[in-house]
Amino acid sequence: MINIPIKEKIVGTQDGQDISGLHSFFYGIKPQFLQKQVLAINLGGCILPVILCLFLLPRAPLSPVIICTGIMIIVCKFLARPTPGIGIAIPAFIPPIISAILAILIAGRTNAAPVAYISGVLGVLIGADLLNIRAIQKFGRGVMSIGGAGVFDGIFLVGIIAVLIT
Repeated sequence: MINIPIKEKIVGTQDGQDISGLHSFFYGIKPQFLQKQVLAINLGGCILPVILCLFLLPRAPLSPVIICTGIMIIVCKFLARPTPGIGIAIPAFIPPIISAILAILIAGRTNAAPVAYISGVLGVLIGADLLNIRAIQKFGRGVMSIGGAGVFDGIFLVGIIAVLIT
């Protein structure tokens, strides 16, 4: 629920309601409200998971992390759907299951948990959110959150599944 704004853009104005009628009577105009489009980073869906990925990165083998992350980016790009009012929506259970299977197959059982977590989180954030930024900018006004509501469930479940495969 905590979104940190990083960029704002005014996308238009909207006529406001003049409830009393006094504003338009005295000034001859209706009040105008700016419509903004805000790009933000979600604390629980982006910042904290990326910090944990950076913590786990030295503890995981690099080549399986790169391979699994690349595959997860491609999978998440195809699964992501721009949805008005939500942003980017992705099925919650598919990214954690695929990242766990890839990590077990490529990194082996001993290194599967950190590889699954890193590849799952980065795959969802890059593949679903960052590669679809232009698509959600077409929605107009509102808050576009990287790691927000549409992908937060998938990122959270990546962590749960990664812990379960240890």
